[in-house]
Amino acid sequence: MIDLRELRADPERARASQRARGEDPGVVDQVLSADERHRTALSGFEAARAEQKAHGKEVARATGEEKQALLAGVKDLAARVKALQAEADEALAERDAALRRIGNIVKDGVPVGGEDDYVVLEEVGSPRDFAAEGFVPRDHLELGELHRAIDTARGAKVSGARFYYLLGIGARLEHALMALAQQVAQEEGFVPVVPPTLVREQAMAGAGFLDAHADEVYHLEADDLYLTGTSEVALAALHSDEILDLSAGPLRYAATSTCYRREAGSYGKDTRGIFRVHQFTKTELFVFCRPEDAEAEHANILRIERRVMDALEVPYRIIDVAAGDLGGPAARKYDCEAWVPTQERYRELTSTSNCTTFQARRLNIRERDPEGGGTRTVATLNGTALTSTRPIIALLENHQQEDGSVHVPEALRPFLGGTAVIRPPAA
Repeated sequence: MIDLRELRADPERARASQRARGEDPGVVDQVLSADERHRTALSGFEAARAEQKAHGKEVARATGEEKQALLAGVKDLAARVKALQAEADEALAERDAALRRIGNIVKDGVPVGGEDDYVVLEEVGSPRDFAAEGFVPRDHLELGELHRAIDTARGAKVSGARFYYLLGIGARLEHALMALAQQVAQEEGFVPVVPPTLVREQAMAGAGFLDAHADEVYHLEADDLYLTGTSEVALAALHSDEILDLSAGPLRYAATSTCYRREAGSYGKDTRGIFRVHQFTKTELFVFCRPEDAEAEHANILRIERRVMDALEVPYRIIDVAAGDLGGPAARKYDCEAWVPTQERYRELTSTSNCTTFQARRLNIRERDPEGGGTRTVATLNGTALTSTRPIIALLENHQQEDGSVHVPEALRPFLGGTAVIRPPAA
C-alpha cells in the first residue's frame, strides 16, 4: 500500500494517480476522512484511559462514602473508554480498507489511459515478409500439431478449456527456454530459487493480488491456500516481517515455477492455441533494494529481458505501459512484445514492474535507515525473464520455413542437444 504519511502530506498527488489509472480519486478523501476520525477517537480514547487510570488510583486511596461515589464514576469512564476504542477501531478498519483500494502512485511520465494508450519506446528487428518468400505462414497451433509438439484437444479432454499438452519437441522447447532464462539470470547475479506455488492469504494480499484482480486467482478453500499466478508472490513474501541488510547492494532472485491463472473475463480472447492458458511455467526475476536504487534496478531488469529477447532472434518492441493497465502494485511497467506473424501484431512476452515500496510496506519488509534513526521500507521490483508458452509461439511462427521446419536460435541450441533445425516427424 502507499505511504499514509505521504498521502496526508500531498493527497492531490494520489488523486492525480488515481485519475491517471482511470480509478476513483474519491477514495483518497475516504481514507483521509476515516483517518481523521481514527486519530480523533484514538486521542479521546487515550485521554479517557489516562483519566480512568488516575481515577482508579483515587478509588484505591479513598474510603467509605467517598469510595462509593468514586466507584460510580468508574463505570461511566469504563463505558466511555470502551466506546471510544470501538470508534477508533471501526475508523481504522475503514481507513485501511479504503487505503488498499488505492493503487501505487504512478511515476511521472507514465502514459495516461488504458490498455491501448501505451507508448512505444523502441522497435527491434523487422518482421519477415512471408509473401516475398512465397508462402503463407502457419500459425503456432498448426505448426505445433505438425511437429506433434502441442495437443490442445487432449488438454481440454483431461482438464478443460485453456489447458494443453506439450509433447516431444514442445516439452523440450519449454525446458530449453527456462534453462536459457535461468542461465542468463545466474550470469547476471540473481540467486536461483525454487519457490512454493501454494501460499497463504497474507502473501497473496501482500503482493497485491487480492485487490482488483482477486477473481484471477485460484483459491483452495479446504486448505485456505492460493495457487500463485507468478513466482513474484512467493518471492515478494520471502522476506516478510524481516529487516534486510542492503549495505552490499540489492538482493536479487530468479525463480522458475508453474503458474496458474483463472483468466476470468477473457472469454472469447485468444481461444486458439496456447497464448492465454490456465497453467504455464515462468522464470521470474525479483529484486529487493533501497528506494533510491529502484529506477536503476528497473532499467537493469529491462536490459536483462532484452538480452533474452535478443537471444530468441525475433522482432520485438518495448512499450511503456499506460497507467490504467499497470496493476495495483506497479508504479511503472515496461513490456517486451514479440511480433506474431499470423496475428500481424506484437504480443507481450516479458514485462518488468517497479513496485517502489508498495508491496514491501504491506509485507513489512524494511532495512536499517542508512542515515540512522531506525528502519524504513524497502523497494521491490519484478520481471518476467520468460514464460513457457508465449516464446514457443513466437519461435515457431517467426522461425518457420516453407516445409514446416523451424530454425532454432543459436542461444537455444546448447539446451536442445545442438539441434539447429526442428523438422516435422515422419508421417
